[in-house]
Amino acid sequence: MVVCKIIHDPMFLRQKSKLATKEDIGTAEDLKDTLIANQKTAAGLAANMIGKSKRIIAFYVGTLPMVMLNPQIMEESGSYQTKEGCLSLSGTRATNRYKTIVVEYQNMSMKNQRQQFTNFIAETIQHEIDHCNGILI
Repeated sequence: MVVCKIIHDPMFLRQKSKLATKEDIGTAEDLKDTLIANQKTAAGLAANMIGKSKRIIAFYVGTLPMVMLNPQIMEESGSYQTKEGCLSLSGTRATNRYKTIVVEYQNMSMKNQRQQFTNFIAETIQHEIDHCNGILI
């Protein structure tokens, strides 16, 4: 198990992440391990939060950690305003999210997937995809 330090540098976090490849599976594993180690304070993480500028996110579905490589939101509905916190930033900030999203991504075997998510899981995924796009709340 490899637990990485959480990055707090906004200049690094504002950089857009590059597409992940099968060579980045180790980074995906490290991200999952770091999420598990921070489970009391983090609902999700993006690879740039551990210093890797790759399009990889990890989050919880119930009690199980899930990892997505190259996630893209294909559909969104039910816009709402919320406040979010972030391990890389102090405090909370207002942001707009969608209640329901459909995401296309690759799993840890690099197989293409398409899945719908709702509510808090959807909000977490949107937050982490924002990180991949260099967007901070």
